[in-house]
Amino acid sequence: MKALVWHGKQDIRYDTVPDPEIEDGRDAIIKVTSCAICGSDLHLFHNLMPGMKPGDIVGHETMGEVVEVGKDNKALKKGDRIVVPFTIICGECHQCRKGNFSVCERTNRNKDLGDKVFGHATAGLFGYTHLTGGYSGGQAEYLRVPFADATHIKVPDSMTDEQALFLSDIFPTGWQAAVYCDIEPTDTVAVWGCGPVGQMTIRSAILLGAKQVIAIDRLPERLAMAAAAGAIPINFEEESVIERLNELTNGKGPEKCIDAVGMEAHATSSVDALYDRAKQMTMMETDRPHVLREMMYVCRPGGTLSIPGVYGGVLDKVPFGMVMNKGLTIRTGQTHVNRWADDLVRRIEEGQIDPSFVITHTTGLDEGPGMYRTFEHKQDDCIKVVLKP
Repeated sequence: MKALVWHGKQDIRYDTVPDPEIEDGRDAIIKVTSCAICGSDLHLFHNLMPGMKPGDIVGHETMGEVVEVGKDNKALKKGDRIVVPFTIICGECHQCRKGNFSVCERTNRNKDLGDKVFGHATAGLFGYTHLTGGYSGGQAEYLRVPFADATHIKVPDSMTDEQALFLSDIFPTGWQAAVYCDIEPTDTVAVWGCGPVGQMTIRSAILLGAKQVIAIDRLPERLAMAAAAGAIPINFEEESVIERLNELTNGKGPEKCIDAVGMEAHATSSVDALYDRAKQMTMMETDRPHVLREMMYVCRPGGTLSIPGVYGGVLDKVPFGMVMNKGLTIRTGQTHVNRWADDLVRRIEEGQIDPSFVITHTTGLDEGPGMYRTFEHKQDDCIKVVLKP
């Protein structure tokens, strides 16, 4: 089969690789009908996440048709149409029973490595480093889904691929980020980053009843998409984020702040951004936490910081004293996709939201390597890329 394969920094290739096979009775094989490039894939593209190996198949936003089922898998049959959550879950361990699916205790087949790096291993993830199991990703013609009887979301016949695909990651990620804020009707919610996750976060916060939602970015097309949903845009290249947020909240700051950017934050000529880039280049720091610092500074005392943005390692000069003294709550983590799936499927079916709004580019899988470049450089007003194998 054909797949997008990681060969090193900024080197994704369209390669021929072996077809996947059933390896366990709970497995399923799907023929991929749609997959997507995620912002967190760019962290792999830039070689900022530890644990990648040349030859790894990438991608973790995938859906398709079941073509083969393991002997012990009673939940799926050939012909079923499913979305594959990026988190691989057993559905049976202590964490899965609590709904903490992204920290499933059984699916990371490199548990010893995960324990060593993180203290305790997290769940297995598709196409996302050997720290999370080294599983092949879904930017491919076919995908083996381990623990498939638990790791799937069935797609209603009425729903298109474009409506359903983002149930795999960015829609529940944005939803969880907003839910973690415990939004009240009087709240101002500020969202840093208007990429795909940020867009889903903004719409989720609006659906959950926030008084006002503020969208922070520097790209006009992303800010326009956020404004179309009802958010108040702030272009950080044109005005001070802190001054504008204080102006919009009568000097009190937003109650809820969401970091939908993560480890590769950009900032315009700020001292801390220059510092982060210098330390990152000399391998003395892995991540650029400009957004975290800004949120900690501007958030209203007693407020909440929600962090769906991916961080990979060691941060420097994070003003944790602000968090402690202002009594801020931090909530973060990889997304517990299956916890939210039924509710989000219902909301799509009822017309509350159509996640396909975020798609700007649809191409064949063979054009994937070039689309990584387009997405990386935000060319051609690119916000979200869907690939069709």
